Amino acid sequence: MKLLVWVGASKDDYIAFPAEVQDEMGYALYQAQIGKTPRRAKVLKGFGGAGVIELRVRDIRSNAYRTVYAANLEAAIYVLHAFQKKSTKGIKTSKRDIDMIDRRLRDAREIDRARAAEEEDDDAR
Repeated sequence: MKLLVWVGASKDDYIAFPAEVQDEMGYALYQAQIGKTPRRAKVLKGFGGAGVIELRVRDIRSNAYRTVYAANLEAAIYVLHAFQKKSTKGIKTSKRDIDMIDRRLRDAREIDRARAAEEEDDDAR
């Protein structure tokens, strides 16, 4: 099972979700950790082959919530962003959210390289 790493304030944002949304998202993240594709997973376009996945959940009041993670990095599953969807332009994710995901993806890649190097050092001992 892959480790789950929260990047930036993604965990704090996730914890602010309603409990039923956290339950659904949490199960989907667990599925990603064990190598399965969650039912609610959609590839988030605009990140090339980076393996950036968006989980989508609506609560009973029809509020839309998103959790975005990077799935194809070596050392872990990295949760990049968690937010309530409040699009002012239809279904498109806001530029602010996309920019945040992009920044945190860069951070996750750096963290992943460091973790992979640590594991290599541990294996060499």
